[in-house]
Amino acid sequence: MSSPYPKPIKRLLVANRGEIATRIISTARELDIETYSIYTSSDASHTFGSTHYEQLASPASFLDISELISIVKKHKIDAIHPGYGFLSESSEFARRVWDEAGALVIGPGPDILSRTGDKLQARLLAEECQVPVLPALQTPTSDVEELRKFASSVRYPIIIKAVDGGGGRGIRIVRKDEDLSSLAKRALQESPSGKAFAEKAAIDGYRHVEVQIIGDERGNVRHLWERECSIQRLFQKVVEFAPSSIPDRKLIGKVINAALRMAKKVNYSSLGTFEFLVRASPPEFFFLEVNPRIQVEHTITESIAMGIDLVKMQLLLAQGTPLSSLGLSHLSENPENPPSMHSLQLRVTAEDVSNDWTLSVGKTNSFRFPAGNGIRVDSHLLPSQATVIGTDFDSLIAKIIITAPTWEDVVRKAKRALADTYIEGVKTSLDVLRGIVASKAFATQTCNTQWLETNLPSILESGKQISEQTAYHSVITSSAPTSVAAASNVLFRKGDAWSISLTPEASRSETKATPSHLQLTRVHRNEFPTSLTASILYSSPSSEPTPYTLTLASTTASFGSLVNAATHRRGDPGNQNHIIIPFAGKLMEILVDVGDEVRKGETVAVVRQMKMELEIRASRGGRVSWVYEGEEGDEVGEGVLLAEVEGVGSKL
Repeated sequence: MSSPYPKPIKRLLVANRGEIATRIISTARELDIETYSIYTSSDASHTFGSTHYEQLASPASFLDISELISIVKKHKIDAIHPGYGFLSESSEFARRVWDEAGALVIGPGPDILSRTGDKLQARLLAEECQVPVLPALQTPTSDVEELRKFASSVRYPIIIKAVDGGGGRGIRIVRKDEDLSSLAKRALQESPSGKAFAEKAAIDGYRHVEVQIIGDERGNVRHLWERECSIQRLFQKVVEFAPSSIPDRKLIGKVINAALRMAKKVNYSSLGTFEFLVRASPPEFFFLEVNPRIQVEHTITESIAMGIDLVKMQLLLAQGTPLSSLGLSHLSENPENPPSMHSLQLRVTAEDVSNDWTLSVGKTNSFRFPAGNGIRVDSHLLPSQATVIGTDFDSLIAKIIITAPTWEDVVRKAKRALADTYIEGVKTSLDVLRGIVASKAFATQTCNTQWLETNLPSILESGKQISEQTAYHSVITSSAPTSVAAASNVLFRKGDAWSISLTPEASRSETKATPSHLQLTRVHRNEFPTSLTASILYSSPSSEPTPYTLTLASTTASFGSLVNAATHRRGDPGNQNHIIIPFAGKLMEILVDVGDEVRKGETVAVVRQMKMELEIRASRGGRVSWVYEGEEGDEVGEGVLLAEVEGVGSKL
């Protein structure tokens, strides 16, 4: 049995957060299904519209199967929708929820998840179905030397893939032997099982094409055409569109038919995406992986396929509705003839693209999204409250979906939509998105999987110029009411002083105010109102000026990384001896100690952002004279001093 028998859904647990949680809740409401949302103390905006709410013990609870099962039992929940990420591809989760709580996990079921969620098992399925695959290591391993032997046999470049990675995690391209050890280690650390395999890399001239599959476990499987996701960086998608830009529809038809063969082989149920690398000339394609769940970019398939609702279809299939009753009969099944519409999705993320796409931690104080004909926005941001962007979760803020009859119309609408979008409080990917849609390569649809990373400097610079020229910015900032964002620009300087009058509230009419005086002698960190650290002199009529360290930290939301950063030394970007943490995250490893010799480019620490392991490297060589005075596992903010080096030698 590939999945438990269907049952009616009256109560649905949405086991996710962010925009996908709000997406699932909206459809469940339309089907009159009672919803239960889960949230953490600093991350709750996605619960809007849900019938009930349940606070989790910690962010890690989204991956705690036992804790989620206890919620299912407590509220007698019928089904769980896992969205994407987290436990959405876990066969153990699907099986245990059914065995221990009698509830369904929306998706293809534990048996199909076992064959498709694991990258190596999915590859074996492709081989069974005579679908082309790239040369690969046949068994998963944690041994770097095994990976090195494989690289020697097929030659570099190779791709190392965690067998259970996802969302770009656990994947590294290795182009030369000296990089293998460090890159393999990072990939393995991002794998829950600690196992990876390797493939020969196909990176020159290839497009990333994925096929949307839907099935009902009764032998009925069909496609909903393809999407293209070639505009990406570090295997994380930035822009997606449908249909594919490859003009050879016979080639695309072969790719879609390959996906159908694999889906029929396992009697696929619910939604799934079968991904391929495709080259137009000379024409060829290779299987990549299966994502047995709903995808972030499912919105563009909905848009080109006459506005269908894929979440609704998932929920109906889980209740036993056959594929023939889902209202798809008006859509052609000929893979060579896609619908006449074009659709584009732009991922707006809280990332500092200029700083290697690092996570931007903070609060979204205000924002505006575009509207109008052919424009859809999926987001969990709420206009009535600030949303915290922390280090525990994905950086996705919103998805802007553009749909029009021609690609030219899509590009025009995308430019206008991005001009109408602004988000205050965190750095975002809007600059690079504006640069992408303004580029000639994008307009002519000639972008392959390496295009964005290869051309990023010029794309980003173009986007920044467009942002500066956008008329809305000056209008909005000059006319909008005062908000927290304005306060964030308060300038504090050494020597600033205030007279303070403190009057007890209970006896205001009887007690004279106590005059005091506070003067800043040094400002260590100024991110007011989130945090402020300064040396001060404080005096009152009964005391001489006394030096204090003032530490101000917001208590209205969880800003662990920022608050922590306020208590540690800040690096000086102008001091060449300082090795500075360039982004917020969790400090996983410190690889040096006082007295160690380090070389330029050597890895000195590892910081985790959203489950991605990122290396901090020495910008110069020398002897380590000071190291971060905290612990591994600390939340650290951007700009925290990691180490100091001195005594640079000619060989370092």
